[in-house]
Amino acid sequence: MTPLAWLRSRPRQLAFGLALILLVLDQQTKTMVLTSPTLAEGAIRVTSFFNIVLVWNKGISFGMLSELGDDLSSLLVVLTLLVVVILLAWLWRTSELLTALGIGLVIGGALGNVIDRWRFGAVVDFLDVHVGGWHWPAFNLADSGIVLGAAILLLDGLLAGRSRAT
Repeated sequence: MTPLAWLRSRPRQLAFGLALILLVLDQQTKTMVLTSPTLAEGAIRVTSFFNIVLVWNKGISFGMLSELGDDLSSLLVVLTLLVVVILLAWLWRTSELLTALGIGLVIGGALGNVIDRWRFGAVVDFLDVHVGGWHWPAFNLADSGIVLGAAILLLDGLLAGRSRAT
């Protein structure tokens, strides 16, 4: 069996492995940010368009609804865990490698942010991309995994639909 054939025969295992790797890397990078004495003094400039900062996101994407505070945090933990259960059911039913990898990324990212909300009542964001005076809202590795996983699932859905139509 070729290595590629072996990988394709184990989509669930790869998805779980990817989710675990993302979760561990996400939590490790957040720990590094939280324990950085340099960040206590402000942002760390990495390039002319990228900084490392410490931002506590109490809301949902881009800090929306953060004014709802602790009530929102508890609700988001429950809703996120429900979404993870739904994604696990989808993962259990799929045999497609690309679908499984997308689901694994979303699960790993979602669990990374749930751990933050459970521990701190907010998500630790620290990646700051900016151009001139405009800053994209700070994000973390878990957010990146969720976005990449969702993009993979969208692309996979579009490609699957295209192959069925031909």
